[in-house]
Amino acid sequence: MNALMIQGTASGVGKSVLVAGLCRLLARNGVSVAPFKPQNMSNNAAVTIDGGEIGRAQALQAIACGIEPTVHMNPVLIKPEADEKAQLVVRGKVVGELHAKRFREDRIGWMQMVLDSFAQLQEQYDVVIIEGAGSPAEPNLREGDIANMGFAEAADVPVWLVGDIDCGGVFAALTGSLGILSATENARVKALLINRFRGNLALLDDALIWLEQKTARPVAGVIPWLALELPEEDSPFRHVQELSPHALPLTPDTIHIAVIAYPRMSNSDDIDPLASEEKIHLRFIRSPDELNPADLIILPGSKHVASDLEWLRDQGFVPALQRHLRYGGKLLGICGGMQMLGQRVEDDGVEGGSAEGLGWLPLSTTMRAAKTLKQVDQPAPRFADFRVTGYEIHHGESDADETLFPFAACSEDAQVWGTYVHGLFEQGEFRKQWLAEMGHTTGDGRDQQERTLASLDLLADAMEKAIKPELLEPLLRRST
Repeated sequence: MNALMIQGTASGVGKSVLVAGLCRLLARNGVSVAPFKPQNMSNNAAVTIDGGEIGRAQALQAIACGIEPTVHMNPVLIKPEADEKAQLVVRGKVVGELHAKRFREDRIGWMQMVLDSFAQLQEQYDVVIIEGAGSPAEPNLREGDIANMGFAEAADVPVWLVGDIDCGGVFAALTGSLGILSATENARVKALLINRFRGNLALLDDALIWLEQKTARPVAGVIPWLALELPEEDSPFRHVQELSPHALPLTPDTIHIAVIAYPRMSNSDDIDPLASEEKIHLRFIRSPDELNPADLIILPGSKHVASDLEWLRDQGFVPALQRHLRYGGKLLGICGGMQMLGQRVEDDGVEGGSAEGLGWLPLSTTMRAAKTLKQVDQPAPRFADFRVTGYEIHHGESDADETLFPFAACSEDAQVWGTYVHGLFEQGEFRKQWLAEMGHTTGDGRDQQERTLASLDLLADAMEKAIKPELLEPLLRRST
């Protein structure tokens, strides 16, 4: 078996994380393995070694494999810009817009291209672990499907179906999903996985026997709930909510960080390294009433700067931010957030309208059709030459001050900062140095990838223990 597809009963059941864990498990056992997701819908993206962009989850999965991510790992990326419109990225490059009313028709022509990318990975690696999208049991999305069973059938790959027991209804979700699939699709599901179980596994014994009898499928394993410091694909890092006790009880030296979660927020994983610090209490907010207390406010990336800037104003954030600055608070804008903090955002036909910025950074931005995509890895002279890694991914061109690297602009009073670098805080020593410049002596100096690999190893350990050996063995034998 040189390929396996992980599909789920719904979005958010843990497909991305389990694929990463399985990739890590195989890689640690000497298997040459790569991740693959035919179609992804997410505004959390990463820049690849071959100069394109893919979903952030596939970049994480590549890290789990110990390889560099490429555009073939996620050949179709859909980045929502509005309720019925998205930017379409094919093999790492923007090719146009995708509209909801033509979604099913337009994607029909993508199948061969997706299969070609999959074939390239199969030629390079012993095993390819494939991630589905959402659920395969959606009658309205069957026509032209390249994300789930449509791809599995065309590529002739086996499927394991995952359900999340932590959110409830897992047995109904698994059996119900199988009931909706066609006969050939149903037969393609070779095993079931239950994710995020809390408690004594013996309490599930009767239910697992029932499930195997009901579905005529083995339960490959029950994966326990784990406190993982891994980025989420579509939402702000679960770590912020699930591990918030790291910052409790609050003490006088606790640093309070508020991240404004506007509707088109992107690349929220930029915040993860800060959320992992023990003395930082970080939260995502959507109302000015939630702002205080805040030592630092972050405006993260945005997939549609003009509409998110309008939302900020409509929600009443501007006077709240002015008050924050008046009392000595700090502001950081990342990518689109930085563009909002500048003087003006001119639009060259990208977002449909120019706008006045908030005026707190000495730069202006012009949105252009050509997208900047580049990886970053260099020392920061202004910050003791500590190494900064990350990537840039943006349409805007701004009159940046290159002497401030990795920042593009800073206010005269050093209260407001802006950067185009995603992943800015991945390197622990730089993160610690910048927090010190902000007046906060904290940070353990750990690189975020060290934390990520520790979580991936924890997950791989749990999966190796939970999954039945006879189901893992066909994947592992590729290394012999």
